[in-house]
Amino acid sequence: MNYKNITVAGSGVLGSQIAYQTAFKGFQVTVYDINDEALERAKERISQLKPHYQADLGATQEEVEAAYGRMSFSSDLSQAVADADLVIEAIPEVVSIKNDFYANLGKTAPEKTIFATNSSTLLPSQFAEATGRPEKFLALHFANEIWKNNTAEIMKHPGTDMGVFQDVVEFAKAIGMVALPLHKEQPGYILNSLLVPLLDAAQRLLIKEVADVETIDKTWMVATGAPMGPFAILDVVGINTAYNIGRAKAEATGDEEFQKIADLLKSEYIDKGKLGRATGEGFYKYPNPSFAQPDFLKN
Repeated sequence: MNYKNITVAGSGVLGSQIAYQTAFKGFQVTVYDINDEALERAKERISQLKPHYQADLGATQEEVEAAYGRMSFSSDLSQAVADADLVIEAIPEVVSIKNDFYANLGKTAPEKTIFATNSSTLLPSQFAEATGRPEKFLALHFANEIWKNNTAEIMKHPGTDMGVFQDVVEFAKAIGMVALPLHKEQPGYILNSLLVPLLDAAQRLLIKEVADVETIDKTWMVATGAPMGPFAILDVVGINTAYNIGRAKAEATGDEEFQKIADLLKSEYIDKGKLGRATGEGFYKYPNPSFAQPDFLKN
C-alpha cells in the first residue's frame, strides 16, 4: 500500500469525519464538494471535531492543528483528484447522483487512482461499470463518530482486484481503523446486517405497546451488557434517518407496522423538533440521558 494523497468526495457528517481522521493519521487530504458554500460548512464541521479528538483520544492542540494543516478544499473535481491515490466517495445515497459522479470521476482521475464508496445501503456492483475501472473499485464503510467507533468494513464486488482489496485493508489500518474484510457483497455489510434487525424489533415492540422506550433499552442493556439500548442508538443515528428508513420499508413491503413506526416518529418526534442526540432530545434528553444514570440498570 503506497497511498499518500487521499481525496474525500462529499463533506457531510461522515465525509468530514473520514477526511479529518485520515489527515490526523498523517495523509494529505483533499475534500471535494459541489460548491464553495458546502466546503465552508465542511470547514466549520471539521473544526468542531478538534475538541473531540482532544477529549476522547488525548490529542494535543498541536496534533489537531497539524491534522487540519494537512487538508485542502476544492469544488473543482479535476483539481481535487489530480494527485489522488485513493478517492473515498461519501455523497448522497441516490443512485443517479452516484452514477453521474462516477462517470465524471472515471474520466477525470489519474489511471493510478483507486475508488471506494462509503455507501451504507447500495452495493459497489451497482456502480462498478460507471467508474470505467471496476477492478479498482470497492466499498469502504465507516461508522459515525469514526475516531471512537473505528470500524472500517472493506467490501469487494466480483470484479475487484484482490491486490486493490488488500491495499485498502492496509489503508484502513493505517488510519487507525479496525479493518473488517468482507469477501462477498452483502447489503448492510456486517454491522448493519446485525444492527438494523435489532432497531426494527425495538420499534415494533414500541408501536405494539408491549413496553416503553426505557424498559426496552434496559432489557437489552442488562441482559447483554451493552452500553446502550436500541433507542439510545437511534438517537445517535438520528430520528430523521430512522423515519426515512421506516417509510421506505413501508413503501417497499406494504408492511403496516413500518408505516406505524414512520407515523410515530414523524408526529411525536420530528414534528416536535426531537431529532436525536444532535438536537438535545430524541427518545432521551441530552446531555444527561436517563439510560446513562447510575441507577438506570438497578431494580
